[in-house]
Amino acid sequence: MSQMPIVSVTRTPPGLPKVLGAEVRVRSDERPTREELLAFVKGSAVVITMYSDKVDNEFLDAAGPQLLGVCNFAVGYENIDLEACRRRGVKATNTPNAVTEGTADMAWTLILGAARRIIEADRYARSPEYPRRGNLGMAEFLGLDLTGRTLHIVGAGRIGFAVAMRSRGWGMRVCYTARGRHWDFELAPLAAERVELLEGLRRADVVSIHCPLTPQTRHLINRDALAVMKPTAILVNTARGPIVDESALVEALDSGRLYAAGLDVFEHEPVVHPGLIANPRVVLSPHIGSGAERYRVMMTEMACENAAAIIAGAEPPNRIA
Repeated sequence: MSQMPIVSVTRTPPGLPKVLGAEVRVRSDERPTREELLAFVKGSAVVITMYSDKVDNEFLDAAGPQLLGVCNFAVGYENIDLEACRRRGVKATNTPNAVTEGTADMAWTLILGAARRIIEADRYARSPEYPRRGNLGMAEFLGLDLTGRTLHIVGAGRIGFAVAMRSRGWGMRVCYTARGRHWDFELAPLAAERVELLEGLRRADVVSIHCPLTPQTRHLINRDALAVMKPTAILVNTARGPIVDESALVEALDSGRLYAAGLDVFEHEPVVHPGLIANPRVVLSPHIGSGAERYRVMMTEMACENAAAIIAGAEPPNRIA
C-alpha cells in the first residue's frame, strides 16, 4: 500500500483539522524557529501555514518536490512568494470570508475603546486612587462621541464593508478610499463617497485601515498622511502593521496632533513600539482580529477544504496562485 500524503499544519488550529485522503500532522502552538519550521514541513504534500510563516524558495526546497500546495490560515498572503509557487506548480490558497465578521468586530472594539479612553479608565478603576478619591466628577474621563461623525474606510473589501455597515448604529457618514469604485459602498444603505486618501484623512473622525500590505501600501499612513488628520481623530489598523509608520504615529500621538489609536497589528510584529505601549490613548491587541472561536474554526475548515481539493487534483475553492 502506498503511504498517504501528509498535510502539515504549522501551528495548532481551533477545531479538528481533517483532510480526506491525507494524514494530518500538527505542530504545537509554540511559534517555531525558522529551522524548526523547515524541518517540520519536509515531505509534506500540503502545508497549512500561518500568516507569520515565510513561504519562499528556501521553504519550498525544504518541503520537497512532492509539495502540491500551501494553504494560508489567513486572508492576507504577503508572507507567500506567489511567483515561486507558480514556478514550481505549487497551488496557494487563503481563507477569505471567515475572517470578515470577527475582524470587523475587533475594529469596532478598538474604535470604541479609543473613543472612550478605555485604557485610561481601566487602569484608574483598578488603582487604589479610585476608592481613595471617591466618585468621579462630571467633567472627568470625557471621551469622544461618534454619532453623526465621519468614518473613512481605507481598503474597500469585505472587512471594510462590514466595518462601515456597523457604523450605521451611530449614524456615521462614510467615505472610502480604494483602487477602484465599489458600488456596494456607494449604494444604500451606506451611500458612501469614494475619495482620495488625503481628502478622506482630512475629513475623518475615525480612519479604519483594511487594505492589503503591498509595496505600494507599506507606510501608506506616514508622517505626511498623519499631518492632515484632525487632532480629534482616531486611527485604527486591523489589516497589516507595516501599512502604518509607527514612529510617525507615536510622534503624532505624543504631540497631540492625533487623539488616539487602536492597533491589532504592528510594524515589527510581535515587537510593539515602546511609544505605543507607553501611551494610554492607544488601545492594543495582539493580532487577534478574527479571533472569535466560531470564525477561527471556520478558517480551519476552509483551509482543510482547500488542502483536500489540492490533494484530490481538483481546483481549491480559495486559490490565489
